Amino acid sequence: MYSLTISFLAFACISGGMLLGMVLRAILPRHHLSEESKDVLKLGTGMIATMSALVLGLLIASAKSNFDTMSGELNKVAGRIMLLDRVLAHYGPETRETRELLRRAVAGSILRLWPEDRKRQATAAAGPERIDFEVIPDLIRQLSPRNEAQRWLQSRALQVSGDIAEDRWLLIAQTGERSIAMPFLVMLVSWLTIIFASFGLFSPRNSTVIIVLLVCAISAAGALFLILELDSPFRGLLKISSAPLGHALMYLGK
Repeated sequence: MYSLTISFLAFACISGGMLLGMVLRAILPRHHLSEESKDVLKLGTGMIATMSALVLGLLIASAKSNFDTMSGELNKVAGRIMLLDRVLAHYGPETRETRELLRRAVAGSILRLWPEDRKRQATAAAGPERIDFEVIPDLIRQLSPRNEAQRWLQSRALQVSGDIAEDRWLLIAQTGERSIAMPFLVMLVSWLTIIFASFGLFSPRNSTVIIVLLVCAISAAGALFLILELDSPFRGLLKISSAPLGHALMYLGK
C-alpha cells in the first residue's frame, strides 16, 4: 500500500508538471519561447535528466541489492535449519521433541511472514501456540550426552542453532528498515516533474502527444513502484518467496 501510494503521488506530480508546461506554453509571451530560449531550456533539462537517470539507476541497484541480500540470507537460514535437524536426528531419539518444536517454529514463521501460504502450510503446524526459535538452543543444552559422539553432535547443534539465531535477528533487524531515504525519492520526483514540465512547454497540444507523455509518466511512476517494492522484501507484491523455508519444512522431523 505504501509503494502504491507513493507511486500514485509521483504520477500525479509528474503529470501535473506536464500540464503546467502546456498551460505556460499558452500564456507565455512569444519571446520566451524563442529558439535561443529553447536551447537554454533544453540544456538545463538535459542536465536534470542526466542526474535523474543516475539517481534512478542508483536507487534501482540499491533496492535490488537489498532484495538479493535478504533472499540469500533466507536461503542460508533454511539450509542451516535442515542441517540442525539432521544433526539432532543423528544424536538420537532424545531429540525428537526438540526436532518437533523446530518444525513447528519454522511453520509458524512461514505463516507469520507469508500469510497467503496459510492454506498450504496450515497442516504443517502441530499446534496453535507460537513456538519461538529461542527455545531450541535451551533444549539442546539440556541434553545429557552419553558418549563422545553425542557430545560432539551436541556441540555442533549448539553452533548451528547459534548461527541460525544470528541470521534470524539480522533478518528481523533489516525487515523493518528501508534502505532508500525519502529525500532521495522527493528529489527524484521533483526532477522528473521539471523534466515533464519542459516537455509540456515545448510539445504541441494534441491527443497523441498527451497520450505519449502520460505513458512516459506512468513508466516513471512504475519505476518508483518497483524500487519501493524491492526495498520491502517481506511486504507488498514483490515479496521474497517462502519456498526455501517451505522446502526445509518438508524434510524436518523425518
